[in-house]
Amino acid sequence: MVIKMKSDALKNGMQNAPHRALYHALGLTEEEISRPLVGIVSSYNEIVPGHMNIDKIVDAVKLGVAMAGGTPIVFPAIAVCDGIAMGHTGMKYSLVTRDLIADSTEAMAMAHGFDALVMVPNCDKNVPGLLMAAARLNIPTVFVSGGPMLAGHIDGAKTSFSSISEAVGQYNAGKITEEKLREYECKTCPTCGSCSGMDTANSMNCLTEALGMGLRGNGTIPAVYSARIELAKHAGMAVMKMIEKNIRPRDIMTEDAIMNALTVDMALGCSTNSMLHLPAIAHECGVEINLDIANKISEKTPNLCHLAPAGRTYIEELDEAGGVYAVMNELSKKGLLHTDCMTVTGKTVGENIKDCINLNHNVIRPIENPYSETGGIAVLRGNLAPEGSVVKRSAVLPEMLVHEGPARVFDCEEDAQAAINAGKIVPGDVVVIRYEGPKGGPGMREMLNPTSAIMGMGLGNSVALITDGRFSGATRGACVGHITPEAASGGLIGVVEEGDIISINIPENKIELKVDQAILDERMKNFVPKQKELSGYLKRYAALVSGGAYGAILN
Repeated sequence: MVIKMKSDALKNGMQNAPHRALYHALGLTEEEISRPLVGIVSSYNEIVPGHMNIDKIVDAVKLGVAMAGGTPIVFPAIAVCDGIAMGHTGMKYSLVTRDLIADSTEAMAMAHGFDALVMVPNCDKNVPGLLMAAARLNIPTVFVSGGPMLAGHIDGAKTSFSSISEAVGQYNAGKITEEKLREYECKTCPTCGSCSGMDTANSMNCLTEALGMGLRGNGTIPAVYSARIELAKHAGMAVMKMIEKNIRPRDIMTEDAIMNALTVDMALGCSTNSMLHLPAIAHECGVEINLDIANKISEKTPNLCHLAPAGRTYIEELDEAGGVYAVMNELSKKGLLHTDCMTVTGKTVGENIKDCINLNHNVIRPIENPYSETGGIAVLRGNLAPEGSVVKRSAVLPEMLVHEGPARVFDCEEDAQAAINAGKIVPGDVVVIRYEGPKGGPGMREMLNPTSAIMGMGLGNSVALITDGRFSGATRGACVGHITPEAASGGLIGVVEEGDIISINIPENKIELKVDQAILDERMKNFVPKQKELSGYLKRYAALVSGGAYGAILN
């Protein structure tokens, strides 16, 4: 069968001799030029541990494409390491790269007429940015990630990136020595790959499987395993079959597929950042998600996994237990998935997962015996967050699911961190960090350092934290983020005063500032949000970005 390729418009006919001359300048033979041109989007760099091995993944993808009759051509995508960007101005440049990645990939693919793409991402904004690009371009596309890091080992126990973050808090509280902190420093992250817990990178790579855009194992096969190289070759072969069958991203990422991803999100206990990224991906697919749908899905979806930082199991163990497909198989037993959705395999979700059994009930709870009958993420509303806020319920201690206490108010992360380190936060407090939202930050910084300090100093069972910013997937505890409207947009969080009582009720999905309405009306009447002097990309981003409850998409 002769398949008409998008690139034919650039390659065929005498009028395209100039294009062919440039292909020959690349060293391509006539045979290679005549085949489908498959762009391999490589996120390789030498600063992100999750990306330092991607050159090997890309080489394997290229081989798979070539073996299946295509011509692979590599071009780059950027990626920021959130861990290295954490706690300083660099974190303002993390979330904003999601849109740069989507835009630049769209530009490269459209300018060069690729027939198909294989996306090779791994970390937090890199994965959703490329999923957004795939939806826009809507040419056959497969994802294969760089894979997760193996867990570290200290004192006979496994560790992840959250362990070193919390160890800093323990050191500041005098609970561990400098020598022990250095041991954490050297042993917490023992291999390349995305950090070993159910942090944002691994959440999004697992949800790529659930969406149907990645092959089995995309989210869980460790970066250092040879099976990851095999997976990459199969991804290259799979995209050629997608070309043959004309299967495209919007055939896969339908509204039902996005509901599947939200359901798997709840079962796995993924990062709260998925509540930023799934709405943004859906938007590119022409599907609009109201955050309330998350609570509706959560109400009927059992939480089956407590992966670090919520528990003591890691991505490598999820892989050994059967991976994302085994979780989906459990969910399908109660009819919680749309099993007729198409996937990059050319088969439906139901066909893909039917024989994927749960091999370890300590890692993946059976559907009949979940950790909880409700999902891992909750959306809270109330006068403090009338448009929504998000908490990782599965990582909250039982005694903190309902909490009420006095506000300790800070207008930036650094001031809050200094107060926590100085011992100024006491049991019962509710730490409020504002002007860190998409517009106010700008860039909606992650708050792993203050949340880890609270846990490390032994305050996790008595102190809550709320913010119009967001959290790392490594965050655990009663931490409510994405408060919308944010302070910079005139939200009520901007007029919270020291000592005001804040009530958080996660089971009832409520968050309230318990101040008399007449007083709040007076405060709001006189409220002028603080403005920051901005330049460059951050200035443009702040002008265009929507609230956290809407996925921080650019309008």
